[in-house]
Amino acid sequence: MSKSLVKQNIWARLYKIEHDDPSLNEETWFTVQPCSKLSLFGRSVVITQPSSTFWVYLLGVLTTILGIWFFYSAAGHFSRTLWGVSLMFWGIGALVAGTSYQAFGYQLKCAGRDRVVWTSWWEVVYLLLQQYSVSLMLVAVAYSCLPIEAQEISIVVALSVSLAYTLCVAFGAFKPIKALITFELMVHVCTPFILFMLGLNVWRYYQLSLPLDLALIGVWLGLIITMVLYNKYSSLGLTDALWKEERWFSENDVLHVVLIIWVIYLAVVLEPRVLDL
Repeated sequence: MSKSLVKQNIWARLYKIEHDDPSLNEETWFTVQPCSKLSLFGRSVVITQPSSTFWVYLLGVLTTILGIWFFYSAAGHFSRTLWGVSLMFWGIGALVAGTSYQAFGYQLKCAGRDRVVWTSWWEVVYLLLQQYSVSLMLVAVAYSCLPIEAQEISIVVALSVSLAYTLCVAFGAFKPIKALITFELMVHVCTPFILFMLGLNVWRYYQLSLPLDLALIGVWLGLIITMVLYNKYSSLGLTDALWKEERWFSENDVLHVVLIIWVIYLAVVLEPRVLDL
């Protein structure tokens, strides 16, 4: 067997994970979710969940633009640079995720296959970018709120967790092991950082009453509220109920719409206040 074929087989292992719905195929794909056919460059392209694609791409574009603004307005403040890179990772991750979960899911997971696959490499990349984004937020907050020694510790912690998560996801993708490459696991990895930053900023605001800490409290509460709404919507089964009535609003739409509001909050409330300690 040639080396190129071996390499191809290694990368293809990810697609051994079958979709949760075994009845899905090239025909039934169009009966269980909204799809539209567009003509792009002379080719007919299926867009899966068009309205959901709009929301996730809007989130990705807005977040990336805000990240670029943070980065280029840093004026020597390393915390602003880190926020910029973090939000660019978040925004690009949203665009990557939307490409596979929504827009081109049919092409990536279904078209030309004997069975629909559960995930794609686009989604694996999204998971990594999302976790890296939160790790960078941890260090950014440290540079705004903690002394030098703690800043150095935050770098070590962020790098260590991101490296461990990267190895975990890589192992899960190549093995493959579904549990290691889920959205839920990524959230569990990021949650301790978010809770730590919330606790830090609450304590600092109690001690110092600084506007930056109050703004950051809003950032972390916004993420927590977003996940609560996402999980509640999902647990109530509202997506299936609405889709049966051809009302195309899913738990992912809840996630993305609320995060768009969150990004606007970052732009209006947080951005003017971010400075190094």
